[in-house]
Amino acid sequence: MTSLRSWTETTVRQRVVVRGVVQGVGFRPHVARLAEELGLDGLCRNDATSVLIEVEGQSDQVDDFLIRLVGQAPPMARIVSVDSARLNPTGQAGFTIETSSVSVGARTLVAPDAAVCDDCLTELYAPGDRRYRHPFITCTNCGPRFTITRDLPYDRPQTSMAPFPLCASCEREYADPQDRRHHAQPIGCHDCGPRVVLRSPDGVELATDTEQVLRATVAALRGGAIVAVKGIGGYHLACDATSCTAVEVLRGRKRRPDQPFALMARDLETAATLVDLRGGEALLTSPARPIVLLPSRPAAPVAVCVAPGYDELGVMLPYTPLHHLLFADLPDGAPGAPSVLVMTSGNASGEPIAFTDADALDRLAGIADLFLTHDREIVVPCEDSVVAVGPRGPVPVRRSRGFAPLPVALAGDAVVLAAGAEVKNTFALTRDGQAFLSAHVGDLGSLEARRAHDAATATMLRFHRASPEAVVVDPHPAYASTAWGLRLADELDVPVVEVQHHHAHLAALAAEHGRLDQTILGVVFDGTGYGCDRTVWGGEFLVLGDRGTTAERVGHLGAVRLPGGDAGVRNPVRTAALAVLAAGGSLEDLPLELTTEERQVLPGLLEHGTGWVTTSSVGRLFDVVSALLGIRGRVTYEAQAAIELEMVARGAQRSLSHDLVAPAWLPVRTPAGGVPFLDPEPLVLALCRPEARADVGHSALLFHHVLADATATLASVQAVAAETRTIGLTGGVFCNRLLADAVARRLEASGFEVLMHREVPPNDGGLALGQAAVAAAMLAATPTRTIVETSTKEQT
Repeated sequence: MTSLRSWTETTVRQRVVVRGVVQGVGFRPHVARLAEELGLDGLCRNDATSVLIEVEGQSDQVDDFLIRLVGQAPPMARIVSVDSARLNPTGQAGFTIETSSVSVGARTLVAPDAAVCDDCLTELYAPGDRRYRHPFITCTNCGPRFTITRDLPYDRPQTSMAPFPLCASCEREYADPQDRRHHAQPIGCHDCGPRVVLRSPDGVELATDTEQVLRATVAALRGGAIVAVKGIGGYHLACDATSCTAVEVLRGRKRRPDQPFALMARDLETAATLVDLRGGEALLTSPARPIVLLPSRPAAPVAVCVAPGYDELGVMLPYTPLHHLLFADLPDGAPGAPSVLVMTSGNASGEPIAFTDADALDRLAGIADLFLTHDREIVVPCEDSVVAVGPRGPVPVRRSRGFAPLPVALAGDAVVLAAGAEVKNTFALTRDGQAFLSAHVGDLGSLEARRAHDAATATMLRFHRASPEAVVVDPHPAYASTAWGLRLADELDVPVVEVQHHHAHLAALAAEHGRLDQTILGVVFDGTGYGCDRTVWGGEFLVLGDRGTTAERVGHLGAVRLPGGDAGVRNPVRTAALAVLAAGGSLEDLPLELTTEERQVLPGLLEHGTGWVTTSSVGRLFDVVSALLGIRGRVTYEAQAAIELEMVARGAQRSLSHDLVAPAWLPVRTPAGGVPFLDPEPLVLALCRPEARADVGHSALLFHHVLADATATLASVQAVAAETRTIGLTGGVFCNRLLADAVARRLEASGFEVLMHREVPPNDGGLALGQAAVAAAMLAATPTRTIVETSTKEQT
């Protein structure tokens, strides 16, 4: 029989260039195995932009290769484009994987970190396997990628695995195209590392043998200790989630008095005892392994102080081999860690996550009793992602590990750097028609957070070899991200593009759905955003047009008075009191939890017109309602009053046996020649009545429906006026799944298409995408590539 490798008149040679997430995911081994199976000769190699392939053989086999190249790609691969061209046959014999080449210009995509796969877990627990209980077991289908990468092309010398030379056994696997670990850069074993170390808070090594380290760590967790655990993207603080004593100690040390803690459950079966999975299984078991917010079970076997008073728990499953080993029984049969651990970010409240060993020992020494660490460096810090599950499916709350740095497609070739927001900061870089979003950086209020932002943006620019044509900032004059962007633009001598906060939110939603070229009516509700009139906005109806570069304000929430700026945000009861007074109500006999001094001072503020600012923020309206209903008058973390108000409303919704008819407490007012607005005063006065507090759950739910009715009414009218049938819901308030669903159902019933976030968060964590999208579109439309003006206008 004639060999497929025999030279015939039908022999062809095909050059193929594959771009996307194709490095570090087993793509070259996939190519080699496929070529071998089909009897094709040729070569493949990585460069900084792609995987380059040349295959030679009979034409029908080459055609089959091209089909299967994409159709049977490795699970972690994400192919963006495949370009191919015929070459002259060379008569090459055999197929080789060549050494990667380094090039300049465009860069390839890097895979996000992925949870350990089932094949590796099988080996991890197999006593006869040479990687039995190896804390860093991995292969081409799983493990760290983004967080260990220093540069491209993605090869071991370009990662933090470079200090760990492969032993002979690992080298054989690495070189074998048929092996699951062929060219898997993070692989190692007990012989070649990495290795775990247990340290005291003062940095002293307590144990270095793997089993001794695990035994001591498990014993400490079972004994109520707080353990700092080094993971893929940073440190966690872990403790026994069934021990209220341990959890309260962690709360005190971390300075986090109220906010719920994330949990790590041993397995899916354990997670099912904590929460109603209701479709969350796919998220929990996905390679991204995010924290998933799900309804808690009434008898969930965790300490009440994990999430005091909350109806949800944030749960994730183990995603590193080390996590799995903590839960696994020890070889002598001794039990592993408790089946549920608190697994919260390794930081004090308001600080960025610790990811270097020195920084962790410095900042976490006063919190953790032990440090379970290892000698593989984390190059890029990456917090856990958070996803909520609602009536309309998953809602991204924090996009980080498992998703970053996957890009969002944009039109054009502009290179811009978007600095992001002040809170929940992420930043973005555009190149080659893609917007690359950073991992979660956090709130930029601390010096440590601003340093983390500086370092992360410098890493991204170096990584992509990118020189921005413009830097994009929010116009808020007090944002640290804005000040940073202005300095960088000055250093690079490039223009600054200012994109108004709510315009950026809406553009992020449009970009995510590929709709920047369409007219969209956007409902943008959040807590704080600098408006075009230099007041605080946050309840906006905007028309997005001109390929996303313009946004016209066609409606808003009416004035809410915020006393004392940030002090008012921390004390919603003060904002509620001013709202009552401004609506003509009285504080007398109103059971607001005000101090004597506040009752004396607040009326004078309104009378003299000082000590407060006007805002159209729906987030602040939630604060007012929460305080008026006695749910939350003082907060210790962002959006606490609104979150607890939603939770109370959800409880009422679950017991509701009939449709709720909402009164028109947020009427639309249209001033002569002005912009329509939703008047909050009737709502405020209605909630001052004693019957509002008689059934707080009903009132909380009623508020959501009142707001949904008013929002849908004004949005429908303005969408028709703008000649669009597409309405987008964005901004941090739409992390509220009850409200989002209520608004969407009303709009869809009226025949509108409703866009909601699925890729990036509706909150400020997605803002950088919108900034980048607007600036890239403006640059594409400007031949001279010079833009300095803000791109949002207020209709007056």
